Amino acid sequence: MSSIKDRQRAAARARLEKEMAERAASARKRRQRQAIIGSAIAVVVIAGAAVWVFSALKKDDKKTTAGSAATAAGTVACTWTPAESASGGKVKDVGTPPATVPNVGTSVLTLDTNLGPIEATIDLTKAPCTGASYKYLASKKFLDNTKCHRLVNEDSFKVLQCGDPFASGKGYRDTDGTGGPSYTMAEENLPTDTNNPYPAGSIAMANTGQPGSTGSQFFICSEDTKLSANYTLLGKITKGLDLVKDVVKAGDDGAFASSAGGGHPKKELDIKTMTVS
Repeated sequence: MSSIKDRQRAAARARLEKEMAERAASARKRRQRQAIIGSAIAVVVIAGAAVWVFSALKKDDKKTTAGSAATAAGTVACTWTPAESASGGKVKDVGTPPATVPNVGTSVLTLDTNLGPIEATIDLTKAPCTGASYKYLASKKFLDNTKCHRLVNEDSFKVLQCGDPFASGKGYRDTDGTGGPSYTMAEENLPTDTNNPYPAGSIAMANTGQPGSTGSQFFICSEDTKLSANYTLLGKITKGLDLVKDVVKAGDDGAFASSAGGGHPKKELDIKTMTVS
């Protein structure tokens, strides 16, 4: 009897050992699979992280490069919009100014006219893009041999308007005042003084009344002028304002009385050359 029981116990023990061995083998295989899968996942994660880091660094490099160009000390980025996207008018295409321009210091605008020199100071900290545009146009002789084409002489509105590259030659034309460069720009340095937005001696930029429609035309205020604060203050006359006052006092022919107001100046002011330094 004891031998039978011994054989039974031995068989049971053998089955248990076999089962335990199989479980151990299965556990080893499971751990191996998990280790392989885990390693593969780790490789993917590491590779993905490396790609992400590389991409992020590249983006940062691009941002840094782009940002350094746009935000370099003493400069500002300007947008020159093709004139075709604005409203009508005659276009004199001389290209566009640089995309990045100085926004520190001042420039001196000089108009050598038939009546004498007119000078103005442009504050580039306040009107950097407009100032850069004028310097660029001057380098292209854009307004050389042109004339001021419009004058308004009202109680609170006394201005002489110039800056059409096609307003030239003897006499005036119906198209005078419709010309400009092949680009427009956003308005800047708008007046904040509601009581006296455009003081005597101010040079301000004309526009169509729509945002971003500033071109090359400008007006000089011979006296304090009341206008809506929609026109870029370009600069201040430092020499020759008396010449402008005389032209305004001489009056106009009323050619624009029914539309824009005023008319062609009775006393011509011709711009022989324009320089910006």
